[in-house]
Amino acid sequence: MSKGNGQADVSLEEQLKEEQNQTIEKELPAADPADGFEEKNASASDPQVVAPTAGGELEKLRAERNDLFERLARLQAEFDNYRKRAAKENAEYRDYAVSDAARALLPVIDSFTLALKNAAAKPEDLRKGVELIFKQLQDVLQKLNIERVPAQGEPFDPRVHEAIEMVETDAAPDHHVLEELQPGYRIKGRLLRPAMVRVAKKIG
Repeated sequence: MSKGNGQADVSLEEQLKEEQNQTIEKELPAADPADGFEEKNASASDPQVVAPTAGGELEKLRAERNDLFERLARLQAEFDNYRKRAAKENAEYRDYAVSDAARALLPVIDSFTLALKNAAAKPEDLRKGVELIFKQLQDVLQKLNIERVPAQGEPFDPRVHEAIEMVETDAAPDHHVLEELQPGYRIKGRLLRPAMVRVAKKIG
């Protein structure tokens, strides 16, 4: 193919492209200004598009933050009031928890006062009076759910017994309470104080 033919081919292709473009422009109607449509190339970096959205989100987040701070402050105040009220109620409970026990012991005190007033009576009468008072005191302890810890002759139990001495003897089985030195007590199954005891130990 000659050089001249190549140039003619290129010119022919350019002419065809130009005719196609003119045909497309004729087919597409021109924009009508009366429609109010104005073509714009909006971009993500346009401040008129991004700024209002970002500002609205920021204000929303600030409002949510302020609301959370207010709720937290209210909760802290309510908890502080509850803590103070609970502490006051516990203090009052401790102050008046022994009132029932004190009220139950008042008749026993009255009996002791009467016994001391009549101390010049016969020794036999004084002994009987003290025994009655002791029985009265035991009844009070029973009403308060206070019971004596079994000790004499019982197997040694470190949970309720406190061993003061180990004694080698055949008078009691090995590791059994030989003698109770001071009684122990518990209230509703809870130990108030252990019984102080001597514990038997097998000879040899």
